[in-house]
Amino acid sequence: MSESRWLSRCEMKSAWFVSPNFLERIAEPRSSFHSHYVSYQSGEITRAELIARLPHVAMLGDSVCMNVYISSRWGTFWRARTGRGKNWFLHFDAAPGLCSVLKGLEAITPFVAIEYAGIGALVDDKHARQNLFRRLLGTHNFSGQIRQLLRARRFPDLILICIGHNNVDWAWRCPPHEMDRPEERLKRLSKRFRQNYTRELRRLLWGARIQQHRVAIVVFGLINFKSYFKGREAAERLRESDRTLYPHLETTYKYFVSFHPPYRGNLIRLAAIANEELRAMVEHLNRHVVRKTEHIQLRYSDALATTDLSRAELLHPIDGWHASVEGHKALAEAAFRGLGPSLEFIGIR
Repeated sequence: MSESRWLSRCEMKSAWFVSPNFLERIAEPRSSFHSHYVSYQSGEITRAELIARLPHVAMLGDSVCMNVYISSRWGTFWRARTGRGKNWFLHFDAAPGLCSVLKGLEAITPFVAIEYAGIGALVDDKHARQNLFRRLLGTHNFSGQIRQLLRARRFPDLILICIGHNNVDWAWRCPPHEMDRPEERLKRLSKRFRQNYTRELRRLLWGARIQQHRVAIVVFGLINFKSYFKGREAAERLRESDRTLYPHLETTYKYFVSFHPPYRGNLIRLAAIANEELRAMVEHLNRHVVRKTEHIQLRYSDALATTDLSRAELLHPIDGWHASVEGHKALAEAAFRGLGPSLEFIGIR
C-alpha cells in the first residue's frame, strides 16, 4: 500500500455521541421533543431523522480539548486516535459535580455532540502542507476541522472553538538571530494567526448563513499560560525531589520548544496578544458579517483565558503538560459558566 493511501486510512474522523437515554427523556409528554418522539413511534420518521432533530453541539480544537498526554511514541499515537470523551467538553461521568460542559448540558436537554479536535492541531495556512507527525496522528488542523463540519449532514446548533495553543510555540523553527530579539517575530506570528483564524471563521459563518435554524458560535481565548506555568513550575519542583513523578515531563520539550523555561516569558506574551487578536476579530466580524443575519450569534469568551491553572494537580501526572482529571473539571466549570447567552440564543434554557 502506498504511503498516501495508508495515511488517508489513518485520518481521524469526527466522533459523534448521542445522549444515551434520549429516547426515554423525549418520551415524556413534557419534553419539547415529544412530538418528534410520537412521529418516530408512528413510523413517520426514522431513528436517524429523530436524532437529527436534537440539539447538536460541536467542538473544534486541539489537545487542550482532549483526554491525552505525552509518553512513548506509540502510547501517544494510540491515545491520539482513541482519546475521545472524558474531557472538559464531553464526559458522561456518574460522579457528582460538573466534569464536562456537556454533562451540564445533559441536565437540561438530550443532545448530539461532535468532537473534531485533534492533538497538535494548528490554526493553519490554507496552503501549508500538514506535516507527517500530524498526519500519522490523524489530526486535522483548523481548516480541516472546518471542512469536516461543513460537509456534515447536520449543521450544529452550538459550535465551541478552542484552538491556537500550538501556534504560540514561537521558538519552534525560530532563526537564531531572533531568539534574543523576538519582537518582530511575535508580531508576524500574531498577525498570521489572526489572518488564518479569520479566514476559517468566515468559512464557518458562511456555512451558518444558509442554515434554517439558529447557530451560536463561541470562540474561546487561549488558556491562561501565566498561571499555567506556575503549575508547571510546581510540577518541576516535585520531580526534582522525586524522579518517579511526571516521568515524561522532559519529553514535552521535543514537541513544544517554547516550554523550555528561558522561552516561556515570550510564549505568555504571544498568547496574550493572540487573545486580543481573537477578541478584535470577533468584534470585527460581528460588525461586518454577523449583523446582517438574525439567526447567528458569534461571541468571544475569556472563560479559559482567565481560569487559574496554577496548581500542579491540574496537570497530568505523566507529562505535566496536558490537563489532569481535576484540570478538565476546572476548565469545564469555567467554560460552562460562560455559555448562558449562547444556550439561550438557540433556545436551550
